[in-house]
Amino acid sequence: MPAYRVDLRSDTVTTPSDAMRKAMAEAEVGDAWYGDDPTVNRLQELAAEVTGKAAAVFLPTGTMANQIALRLHVLGSGHLVACPAAAHVATTEVMDRPASCGAALTLQLAPPLVETSRPTGKPPRRPKLLNWPVPA
Repeated sequence: MPAYRVDLRSDTVTTPSDAMRKAMAEAEVGDAWYGDDPTVNRLQELAAEVTGKAAAVFLPTGTMANQIALRLHVLGSGHLVACPAAAHVATTEVMDRPASCGAALTLQLAPPLVETSRPTGKPPRRPKLLNWPVPA
């Protein structure tokens, strides 16, 4: 059993081995904000190539990725985002979304294929965005 573990839930729970520490100490570095971090640049280029896209962007957290994706797809207030009740955007990020893009959540047990009901007798609303995990 190795004296270290790699736990990809967070960068704060992995205990690096000596080889990992050496690799970090010897890595080329730069400032990703200015576009001069060679490791981030290579990662973005590889991601764009693998996905067949013109470009890619590295986002250091899932929360950041979720919030940027929601903001790009849900412009303006009053839209619904459909997701499972246990989704990260519905639990941990529940107050970020309305503040950043003005969207409300509709929590569902299965992918929403029908419109959401409204108790006021107004016409049903369709979610503008589905935030649904891909089954493993």
